[in-house]
Amino acid sequence: MRYLILGCGWVGEFVANLWLKEGHEVWASTTTAEKYHRLITDGIFAFKQNFDEPLTPTINLPKDFDYILVSVPATNKSTIEDLTKRFLRVSNFLSSLHYSKIIFLSSIGIYPDVSKEIDEDSFEEDELQSKLLLAEKSIGVFPNTHIYRLGGLFGQNRIFAKYFQQKECTTGGQPANFIHLEDVASLISEGFVKPLNNKIYNVVCPHHPLKQDVVEASAQKYGFDLPTAFNNSDSFQKIVKSNRLQNDLNYTFKYESPLDF
Repeated sequence: MRYLILGCGWVGEFVANLWLKEGHEVWASTTTAEKYHRLITDGIFAFKQNFDEPLTPTINLPKDFDYILVSVPATNKSTIEDLTKRFLRVSNFLSSLHYSKIIFLSSIGIYPDVSKEIDEDSFEEDELQSKLLLAEKSIGVFPNTHIYRLGGLFGQNRIFAKYFQQKECTTGGQPANFIHLEDVASLISEGFVKPLNNKIYNVVCPHHPLKQDVVEASAQKYGFDLPTAFNNSDSFQKIVKSNRLQNDLNYTFKYESPLDF
């Protein structure tokens, strides 16, 4: 198979190396010279492309791919105007390619912070975060495109307790809507090769322990200091469900709970 990753960040680099080990051909865009050289060294056909700048021709880039992973971020610090230009360039880049399926990585941050169980159909468009929605709609116009709304990402050196050492944790009373990198990679790979019956999917662990319990479990497991205090002032009870993707792919999570990360 021939894969293309646009915006090869942390997730993209992880899945790229998995695909290489499986014997696939992998192309990937990056914005930095450091990552470009690292990807090339790993055997990935890397090329530099910053979608905040005018598109530059990519020498020897094939026009035909089996699968395309789009992981260009819709960062909150960017303005709507900047994001519009960014994703117009991504769309123009994609429009010249032939492919079987696209998966676009979005975020459950698109949902408002409310105390309820949330699935993919819980809100009308005007209730969703405008910047992420802009990105989803820009890529979603392409045929055979599916959108993965990822929960909080952890794995490898991203350990939840690390971010609260010697700090006050004000979110300990919230349910954790997290996902492990290894499950994300598996769900991307399976989503490409298996039928997907829907356009939009939440990608979150089936279990939602309180964040305080996750902090304590990961601190004990990896030897990090605990927060100075747990102050549950930000304790809305938002639970994002991922049953749709789990059912469509008949998928069994490697990490059903963030307590196991």
